[in-house]
Amino acid sequence: MMTKPSISSNLVILWSVFKRDIGLALTRKTDTLGAIFFFALVVSLFPLGIGSDPNLLRQIAPGVIWVSALLASMLSTNRLFNDDFQDGILEQLLLSPCPLELIVLMKILAHWCCTGLILLLVSPILALQFDMSEQTIQVLMMGLAIGTPILSCLGAIGSALTLGLKSSGALISLLALPLLIPVLILGTLAVGAVGSNISFSVYLNLLAALCVVSIFFGPIASAAGLRIALD
Repeated sequence: MMTKPSISSNLVILWSVFKRDIGLALTRKTDTLGAIFFFALVVSLFPLGIGSDPNLLRQIAPGVIWVSALLASMLSTNRLFNDDFQDGILEQLLLSPCPLELIVLMKILAHWCCTGLILLLVSPILALQFDMSEQTIQVLMMGLAIGTPILSCLGAIGSALTLGLKSSGALISLLALPLLIPVLILGTLAVGAVGSNISFSVYLNLLAALCVVSIFFGPIASAAGLRIALD
């Protein structure tokens, strides 16, 4: 007679998955640093190419930073499940007594800590190039704090659906980018509302609702995609 795994054993498995993914990210610094370098480079090129007009820079700043963060986040989603798939570890995780959805959630959390969190911390420094006010930068950071987990969740779905396919990185972008358009719109509108003296909380609330939905359904959809790929 099989016994159900205890909560403590599931927590041990989840912590091991999270710690392993963080450790791999630290050993493979090129992936993390590549995303951060790409983010900083793209954001910094716009002031150099457009000019030093403060009004123009303030107008384009939200869109530039959000689009750059979105693309930088997509760069590392290809490795979210692919390395474990190549090593055979993903099959072992599938046979684990811990629900696959929770394991996927831990991998998404680790991905966010290694990409989204760092993008969030770097963004205020890059925002200074666009002559953004202190309040605008605060709203930008709040939007990125809410929106970057959505990027990781939707990227995980795309990574699971393209697992084992050639050119999976391009396919992930094609699958995830259309779904990320609402996130991009709400994030830029929230920042733009500060300069227009409009309440930005409405856009952040909508963004938070999308974040909750993504965190709930993202691991479920990703786990279903992984099961299909491993069958």
